[in-house]
Amino acid sequence: MDEFKDPLWRQMVSGAQMLFVAFGALILMPLITGLDPNVALFTAGLGTLLFQLVTGRQVPVFLASSFAFITPIILAKGQFGLAATMGGVVAAGFVYTFLGLMVKLKGTGFIDRLLPPVVIGPVVISIGLAMAPIAANMAMGKSGDGSAELIAYDTALLISMPALLTTLIVAVFGKGLFRLVPIICGVLVGFALAFWFGVVDTAKIAAAPWLELPKFTAPEFNLQAILFIVPVALAPAIEHIGGVIAVGSVTGRNYLKQPGLHRTLLGDGLATSAAGLFGGPPNTTYAEVTGAVMLTKNYNPKIMTWAAIFAIGLAFIGKFGAILQSIPVPVMGGILCLLFSSIAAVGMNTMIRHQVDLAEARNLVIVSVTLVFGIGGMLIGTGAGQEDFGLKGIALCAVVAIALNLLLPGHQTWKHKVPDQAPDL
Repeated sequence: MDEFKDPLWRQMVSGAQMLFVAFGALILMPLITGLDPNVALFTAGLGTLLFQLVTGRQVPVFLASSFAFITPIILAKGQFGLAATMGGVVAAGFVYTFLGLMVKLKGTGFIDRLLPPVVIGPVVISIGLAMAPIAANMAMGKSGDGSAELIAYDTALLISMPALLTTLIVAVFGKGLFRLVPIICGVLVGFALAFWFGVVDTAKIAAAPWLELPKFTAPEFNLQAILFIVPVALAPAIEHIGGVIAVGSVTGRNYLKQPGLHRTLLGDGLATSAAGLFGGPPNTTYAEVTGAVMLTKNYNPKIMTWAAIFAIGLAFIGKFGAILQSIPVPVMGGILCLLFSSIAAVGMNTMIRHQVDLAEARNLVIVSVTLVFGIGGMLIGTGAGQEDFGLKGIALCAVVAIALNLLLPGHQTWKHKVPDQAPDL
């Protein structure tokens, strides 16, 4: 087809453009969770290449950091350590692999029954709202948990609010590709203000080498950390299905049949497990990139290969990583005030689009219990140490939502609808 006959230079330029579109959300997740952004760049590129290998390079998508795992990774790092958390990320990749296997054996009806909108909606809402305090604390110049003031309150607001306002203006009033990069615009404005107020650590940037191996972290496999992380993978798994449907609607192809949903889930799973092996965040398909594909009408999957190659190349530039890590917390906090609430809005929209009737007692029970368990911090088990068992937060509410849906009478079948473009999970 004509769109697959672009000259090499045009493929490279388009690939760089796709990486630029994905870049803001890609680096934001590791910066929030304390992971190395250079490692995230490397694993995003590697994950995209693995996805293309599994799917025969048929689907024009880019894989990178999943926001659904932010809170679990922060909590797991504090309780189990980074290496054990990465072991949980590796295991989370096998959730996609298992779902892909079940789709292969039983068809997409398996997914329809296991993860209907009444399950996915409140879980996604919980993901967004549970992270809201992190955004507010960072916008006020505090650490994510609010335990320490990193930048004076007045200065922090003078940085975070313009960053938020810029992101809002670009997202609403931006035109063309410009509208697809509101996060980058917000970061640039916030970083410039932070530099003006003298809260950017330029010494670390100056000391960083130009070329440097990313700070990879090998995983350790701790059963409690695995059980803590793995259930969260259910929400981005269904988001992945929506993303594949969305890009198929843009390109006019049915990717659920060719290369097949089981292959795309397997590709996502391998990408996430590979990220955990190197110390990077879990991966998911990016809606922003799908929007860019729709806008440019360039459906050639080869451009995603170039985006992946450029991401891997940037991962080895030490000064680039130092600049990213020097971004003060108010810059990210201001932008996250929009992103986290947008994630919650995606969950609400999921239930609205599929007409989930909360007047039915069954649906009301599932949604209500899921929200309280996810947002309220309910803990089942002890969870006090590495030898104890406990499910909490998003992991717990995902398990409870699925269990209630399967156990309560009155289950209704549903079909996937093409989702609106929205911030990625």
